[in-house]
Parts: sequence; structure tokens; C-alpha cells
Amino acid sequence: MINSDIFIKELFKNDISHLLVVPCSFAKGLINACINNSNLIQYIPCASEAIACSVASGLVMSGKKPIVIIQSSGITNMGSCLTSLTNPYDIYFPIICSWRTYKEGDSEIQHKHLSINLCELINSYGYKFEKLNPRIEDALNLINESFSKKQILLINKETFSSCELNKMHSVNLSEYPVRSSYLISLNKLINFDKSFVCIGTTGNTSREMHSIMKSSSNFYMAGNMGGALSLGLGSALAGKRIIICGGDAEFVMHLGGLSTSGRYSEKLFIVYIVFDNEVNKSTGGQNTYQKHINYLNLAESCGWNVNNKVIKSLIDFEKQLKFVLKLKKGLFFFMLNVIWIKNSQDLHQ
Repeated sequence: MINSDIFIKELFKNDISHLLVVPCSFAKGLINACINNSNLIQYIPCASEAIACSVASGLVMSGKKPIVIIQSSGITNMGSCLTSLTNPYDIYFPIICSWRTYKEGDSEIQHKHLSINLCELINSYGYKFEKLNPRIEDALNLINESFSKKQILLINKETFSSCELNKMHSVNLSEYPVRSSYLISLNKLINFDKSFVCIGTTGNTSREMHSIMKSSSNFYMAGNMGGALSLGLGSALAGKRIIICGGDAEFVMHLGGLSTSGRYSEKLFIVYIVFDNEVNKSTGGQNTYQKHINYLNLAESCGWNVNNKVIKSLIDFEKQLKFVLKLKKGLFFFMLNVIWIKNSQDLHQ
């Protein structure tokens, strides 16, 4: 196992300048160590893998030495960038990618296909793959080699040691309701009305919906991060009344869904609820660093009906949603500040 903190310091000695990251739980120790040592290597959180790949290319072309960190499901998001940018222009930089295994009944379904076919996919992009050696010296050699050859470095759950974020980098939203409280309210307001279909984004949101929202018609989207809104748009175009439960990080991954759906503001019924906990909780608790985004203005500019402020209480949420659910048509955007606590749904059972 590689000591994450020591490895970051060794990367700095090898002139690594930036860590471009779409968070992955397998690499959370390394990511946290980079954030803790941001005076050495600049941490760049990226909304998607394609963005990370493009930014890294620009850095390399400008004389810098970046590393990209992604999870296996995200390598498909960067496919076009690899085949149409880095390949034809011979741009080289290290890409560290998790390789998730799959066990029937004990693993999330989005990892099943790539657990078997990841290496074949990498080869189809014109890249080779190497397993990142757990010895620091060997790992550094592979990193440095990746600036002159097209290869993707694969890691497993035990590659990097754990590393807790320094307190100064942690986020405290304890003044806000837990997300599960909002989901309980949503379930109560729907009240067995099967005309509504609730779509949960990938991660803990869908897990909590599965535990809490027993009386509603739900679809739990494992994987396809950033695609919940577009999935909901398709169902709404087919005549369904859609409620989407999303998150702040998935909101920015595929913003095109917001502008595409906005064309149908007078024809469809969609409620898009974005739970903002300001962290990537399921992949290590890193800050999303998205305070510069005005989510409400973005949604409104794309044709959505928005509340004039972020919702911070259950009372406001229930009052506004109760009114909206009585309407026949429209696109309605809700932004909620929440805190997420592990197994918080158990508090309400």
C-alpha cells in the first residue's frame, strides 16, 4: 500500500504541478492528501472526466505536469477527448483510474460491465494499461513514463492508504436538515399518488430513497452520474409527471440536460430537486468547491421556474412543493441546503 501523504510529497519532488480529479473512493486517500498539501500540488476538482482530460491537455501543452484521477465508470466520459484530442495531437499525461470488481448481489450494477471489459475499452481508445505498483519508487516510475507514452494506470481499493482531511478543509452544514428528512416530506406529499415518478440520482440519494420512499413510484439510477435530469426529461416527454432528486455535484456534470429540458417548460411537468451538501460525501467528503455557482440563476436562464432563494428548512420545502404538485405543467427547480449523515434514514424508522 502506498502512503498517500508521502506519495504526494514525492510527486511534488518529481515536478507534478496539478491533480485533476473527478472523485473516486478508491483514491480518496490520495485526493485528501493532495488537498491537505495544496501548497505543493494544486488540486483541481473537475465536473466531469472529459473536462479533466481537456484541462490536463492544456496544462501539458503549456509546460506543466498534471495527473488525472477518475473512476472506471468515468473513463467512458473521457473517451471522445482521448480519441479526438490526446491521440491525434500526441498529448501525454498520467491517468489514474480505479478498477472495480463485481460480485453478484454484493456490488452496484453500474460496475458489472467494466469489471470485465475495462482493459479492452482502454485498448480501444489507443491506450495501454498498467497496474500501479504499491511500491512508491515503482509507482513514480510509471507516473513519469506516462508523460511519454499513452497508458492508463489502474488502482484497486488497497492501492493508497487512508488520509483524513485537515479540519480546515472540512465542510460544516450541521445547521441544515438532513436529506432524509426532505425525502420523508416528499414521500408524504406524494401520498401514494402513482401519477408521479421519482428518479433518484446515483449514490446515497437513491439509497435513502429506497429505504424511505416506500409508497411512491421510484427509479433508482445506479451510475450514469449527471444523467438523472435527462432520464426524467425522456419520461416526461412520454407523458409522465416527473420528480428528480439530484445533487450539487451531479448537477454540474452534464449541464446540457438543463438547457435541453428548458425548451419544454410549457409542455411538461418536471420537478428537479437538487440537494446541496457541498461535499462529495460518498467518495471521501471532499468539498465540491462550487460556491461560485448560482444554481438558481442557471436554472432560470434555461427556462425553469425557480424559487428566489435556496430552501433551508422543511417548512419552506413542504409549503412550496405542495403548491407545485397541484399544477399540471411546468418545470420547477428547487435548491436545498442539506447535511448528510450516514444511515440518517434510520433515525426516522
